[in-house]
Amino acid sequence: MSDTYWRHKNVFITGCTGILGSWLTMHLVEKGVNAIGLIRDLVPMSNLNWSGFHTRINVVRGTLSDYELLLRTLNEYEVDTIFHLAAQTIVTIANRSPLSTFESNIKGTWNLLEAARQTETVRRVVVASSDKAYGEHDRLPYKEDFPLQGRHPYDVSKSCVDLLAQSYYYTYGMPIGIIRCGNIYGGGDLNFNRVIPGTIRSLYDHEPPVIRSDGTPERDYIYVKDAVEAYLTLARFLDQDEIRGQAFNFSNEKPITVLNLVQKIVEIYGETDLYPKILGKGKQKGEIQSQYLSSEKARKFLKWKTTYSMDKGLRETIDWYRAFFDHQNMSLG
Repeated sequence: MSDTYWRHKNVFITGCTGILGSWLTMHLVEKGVNAIGLIRDLVPMSNLNWSGFHTRINVVRGTLSDYELLLRTLNEYEVDTIFHLAAQTIVTIANRSPLSTFESNIKGTWNLLEAARQTETVRRVVVASSDKAYGEHDRLPYKEDFPLQGRHPYDVSKSCVDLLAQSYYYTYGMPIGIIRCGNIYGGGDLNFNRVIPGTIRSLYDHEPPVIRSDGTPERDYIYVKDAVEAYLTLARFLDQDEIRGQAFNFSNEKPITVLNLVQKIVEIYGETDLYPKILGKGKQKGEIQSQYLSSEKARKFLKWKTTYSMDKGLRETIDWYRAFFDHQNMSLG
């Protein structure tokens, strides 16, 4: 497809300060998009701010719970495309504070979808679901026709987001596409209780990385630049009627245990004398032991595939955090 596809389009991005949202926003701006970002909290060291791209977008301050704000934004900016990424994404926070997670993830999604339904200029809506929307299944890898059966608060919220998006397609014919990704990693993730940024920060500080589980949970991971391309690809394909309303998995299809992942990061970083501290014993409450996706459908219908190996993605990620931490240390004097 033409490289000018995105030029001059009015694109609304929720969650534009997060890891995926920041890289997606930066990529779209470089393609000539008129980007509009919904920002709730000012995070000075977010990737969007640190890169300087926050000065190159239209910023709308507010939350997904404000329906009138969303409706005004979509209409006044004559939004053509919506990428709905904003969510409370931390499982431990969801378990501790389910109501705020449901408010943000579920109510926020129905507010945005209803505002989009009432806006004539909207041509495509890409909704971020998650591999967690599937809940736990005995068969692996997960495929798009598996039931959505989240049981714990975060998983339930993503099952609901997914079903809401499907409802707005089947009931109103809205041009919606749904993305279910594995674990996204890369520079810009400031949630250091996640295994990859947390491990890199420990290594930077010359401390042993900490594994909260027993190290055996198995997941798949997708580098953020591959995830960005997945979102852009599905958005473009929503111009085709037969793609609308469908969900697609995106994954590197190479699951790895938490312990093996941490050991790989340690090796690439070069701090091989630091051994992980494993805190957990047995299965963790609220966590699924093995969960990973098949991307066969995306390869077949969208011609999408990953371009980054895990080693290459981790090297770029480590380089980003080294520069980030160096900058922080210099700022502290």
